[in-house]
Amino acid sequence: MKVVAYSVRHFEKELIAKANQKKHDITLISNTLDVETAIYAEGKDAAIVFTNDDVSAPVINKLADLGIKYIATRSVGTDHIDREAAAKRGIKIANVPSYSAEAIAEYAAMLALSLGRKIIPTVDQVRNFDFRIDEHIGFNFFGKTVGIIGLGQIGKAAAKIFIGLGCKVLAYDISAQNMKDVRMVDIDMLCAKSDIISLHVPLNNSTKHLVNKKSLSKMKDGVMLINTSRGAVINTEDVLTALSNKKIGALGLDVYELEKGLFYFDHRSDTTRDPVIEQLLSFQNVILSPHQAFLTKEALQEIALKTIANLDKWQQNKCVGKACVCTKDCSSISELKKNPENRML
Repeated sequence: MKVVAYSVRHFEKELIAKANQKKHDITLISNTLDVETAIYAEGKDAAIVFTNDDVSAPVINKLADLGIKYIATRSVGTDHIDREAAAKRGIKIANVPSYSAEAIAEYAAMLALSLGRKIIPTVDQVRNFDFRIDEHIGFNFFGKTVGIIGLGQIGKAAAKIFIGLGCKVLAYDISAQNMKDVRMVDIDMLCAKSDIISLHVPLNNSTKHLVNKKSLSKMKDGVMLINTSRGAVINTEDVLTALSNKKIGALGLDVYELEKGLFYFDHRSDTTRDPVIEQLLSFQNVILSPHQAFLTKEALQEIALKTIANLDKWQQNKCVGKACVCTKDCSSISELKKNPENRML
């Protein structure tokens, strides 16, 4: 299969090549996918994309015109892909349905612990040879209540970490879940009882701006909020207000609503900067990182292997099983129903 892979970082090249084992003719490019760079897909069968790529309807239509039949994303989330547009053009879509949930969960816990013990201002101060400790009083996690919103694989991995720290863990999920030492509650109770809230949900119509003025009003004063899921799960303007009035006591973000075109690039020489980001970074009790919770050797390796596995299945004219994220109109869904043995992940 002839493939073009967009937004490939230098550290991914060896992993993708190793996973591929020369089975597919893959062109690796660092360019992000958009209407202009779609031309690199000419003559290819498939395109591999990432979360910062533009896979909107105009881009999908251009890819389809160039002959693309498959799009594989190196991510679990698919909110960057217009799946309806892909279905209309007969393009099959696949994701990486799971990979190293521990990588994301550990990062969420790291953000929480770093905020709780004021690690960033401490390190910044020490780098200036200022060794005073007066402003660095933190708090114990032992005995605190942590609320996990979204108890999928990542949410469960995060819950285990917080349980290990001696926290009481509450969880909310739209589907029935059962986990030892975790109490399932409704989202209002979770907001009211939690000292720390960690978000682990996909971005869709029901989760967009899940954290907003109304939900924030139900949270404890001084609550710590951690988001390693998708930026638009929180209403950033409402969160800024909550930071200003101290409703939010600490905020850890690995994602941002308007991160596309901003994250993963060097903007040090920009003459103008995102004013919302600047506001966020003006708070000492905020940590913002550029969507890198997934960035471990183990996770990257698994992503590469499962992406190539999706290509392998397509080349064999088989459905990619659980990795299929086509819409109900896409042919691979009906194929899966006819041939359940093709499930692979």
